Amino acid sequence: MIEIINLYKYFGANEVLRGVNLTINKGESLAIIGRSGCGKSVLLKHMVGLLIPDEGIVKIEGLSLNEMNKQELYEMRRKFGFLFQGAALFDSMTVFENVSLPLTENDSGYSKNEIDQIVEEKLELIGLPGIENLKPSELSGGMKKRVGLARALVTNPQYILYDEPTTGLDPIMSDSIDELIKELNEKINVTSIIVTHDMFSVKNCSDKIAMMHEGKIYFTGTPQQLLESDDQVIKNFIKRTGF
Repeated sequence: MIEIINLYKYFGANEVLRGVNLTINKGESLAIIGRSGCGKSVLLKHMVGLLIPDEGIVKIEGLSLNEMNKQELYEMRRKFGFLFQGAALFDSMTVFENVSLPLTENDSGYSKNEIDQIVEEKLELIGLPGIENLKPSELSGGMKKRVGLARALVTNPQYILYDEPTTGLDPIMSDSIDELIKELNEKINVTSIIVTHDMFSVKNCSDKIAMMHEGKIYFTGTPQQLLESDDQVIKNFIKRTGF
């Protein structure tokens, strides 16, 4: 479980988060939506301690990030996988080297043969077996996203954070990524947090929505509850996004 309690974050005079409260239960697939600049990605970075709140608390499984030392924070981050918006693959590395990076750089204790097997399993899981020796330049946009996801999965995380997973992809490939997110939730029972502008993705792969507005969580509920809301702010958002 992730608990965010009265979270504030300022960048100079810009107050980005203005008292965010949100609970994410184990096994949920939560989409965080809202207008550009409303603080979605900033909130995501607080969940793994990449940003420190100016006020408020972030708790992971009952433990406050605010009270963790460097080593405790490092251990907590092992529970998370992060799919970056642009996949963030290293062009000079092969697919194998990119996917195995969290294991080889963090002294995982696995032997070379074990790492080989883990990478093979994760590439199979995301539907791209046998591409270990390719470079990112040889991959399509959708394949890069999948390889980025394989890297996020390689440590067997309990939580996966997706930052705009379908940005820059055509509709067919976007649907493919959405289906993959749904399949992973079912197969490995992870908790998924998806920051997205893609409202079709919201309907396809989330069972709960948190809508941000003016630096706060304005709405939480199911996609159907969002659609049926009589709130004018929500109605305007739905009209603008075509949800």
